[in-house]
Amino acid sequence: MMGQSSGGFSEAGLRRLREVLARPVESGKIPGVVALVSRGGQTHVEALGTMRHDGGAPMRRDTIFRMASTSKPLTVAPVMVLLDECRLRLDDPVQEWLPELADRQVLKRPDSPLDDTVPARRPITVRDLLTSTFGLGMDLTAMSFPIMGKVFELELTGHGAPVPGPDEWMRRLGTLPLMYQPGEQWQYHISIDVLGVLVARVTGRPFETFLRERILDPLGMTDTGLHVPAGKIDRLPPSYAPDPQTGEFLVWDEAAGGLYSEPRQFQSAANDVASTVDDYHAYFQMLLNGGMHGNERILSRPAVELMTTNRLTPEQNAARNTLARDNVHVSYGQGLHGGWGVGMAVRTYRGDYAPIGQFGWDGGTGTSVYADPANQLTGIVLTQVGMSTPDSPRAIHDFWTTLYQALDD
Repeated sequence: MMGQSSGGFSEAGLRRLREVLARPVESGKIPGVVALVSRGGQTHVEALGTMRHDGGAPMRRDTIFRMASTSKPLTVAPVMVLLDECRLRLDDPVQEWLPELADRQVLKRPDSPLDDTVPARRPITVRDLLTSTFGLGMDLTAMSFPIMGKVFELELTGHGAPVPGPDEWMRRLGTLPLMYQPGEQWQYHISIDVLGVLVARVTGRPFETFLRERILDPLGMTDTGLHVPAGKIDRLPPSYAPDPQTGEFLVWDEAAGGLYSEPRQFQSAANDVASTVDDYHAYFQMLLNGGMHGNERILSRPAVELMTTNRLTPEQNAARNTLARDNVHVSYGQGLHGGWGVGMAVRTYRGDYAPIGQFGWDGGTGTSVYADPANQLTGIVLTQVGMSTPDSPRAIHDFWTTLYQALDD
């Protein structure tokens, strides 16, 4: 245990944090968890439980987790590099690189048949993609609408069969009308994958290659990538999606031979990162440092400020607030932050123990990463249990509730 230090955590608080993390492990709800908390130069890590629900190897500090949507805050960074270097501009129409998104049709109403459309009022811009307002996304409030059915049928969300490469993925996307006019409404997920394709086309290199060169390697994130190489696959636990009715541990993805064991043709920027607590800590610490890693500048300070402060108007944000408020049974309370930056949530009002300005996101595989400029705090909690039941979200909530009580000043 660390001793008392101003600007760090109290010893009693860190003990409570360990107890709270141990509860779902000891009760058998979550096989294992790895958590990291960092503040004022102090870093504290807990690794509890086992990789598999039936025992076996223990969780370790270097266990690799499927980050799911916690990928999003990381994978938007290469776009910010391109903005910093003026290889992209915020209000550039994207059709120069993504001709599949030129001349869009837009549904007259979100629940209209797919052929009941009007022309888009303007082209889609880089800004629309960065703010997740380009006109299409995964929308839990619209699952019965024809457009959402088609999005899933075409496997555009990365949750079905593997898509045969970015060009085919873009071609499929280009067959659909938009749900909303460009810039009108925040919608989840798909825009981040479009940004991944945009990076690849602007740079002429695979998305992961550019991500590695400009973000992962400079930050020393050696255990992070869009798949897990054979030499490290033993550090990846199975991913469970418990049966919502019985709670039985069902394997969603096995490590060896699973979804993450080979490079995929379509690299999903929105979904496919695998990483560790220390690697994600390096990235979020860089954001807290205004783009600096040691003496090296990774992103400009203004780029980081754009990413980590609210980018949405109240009108654009209406759908996001509705989703968070009215779909708590699906999100288990995640998403009640108020704002959205680039690829991540930003707290714009005090809705729980975290202060305004906290930024980060959660992942459906049972992951959560946030940083808090007011307290110079980073918290990361990673499990191998997906959010098909409330168990991992509850453990994540308890982690954050307890972490904020562990601040010793």
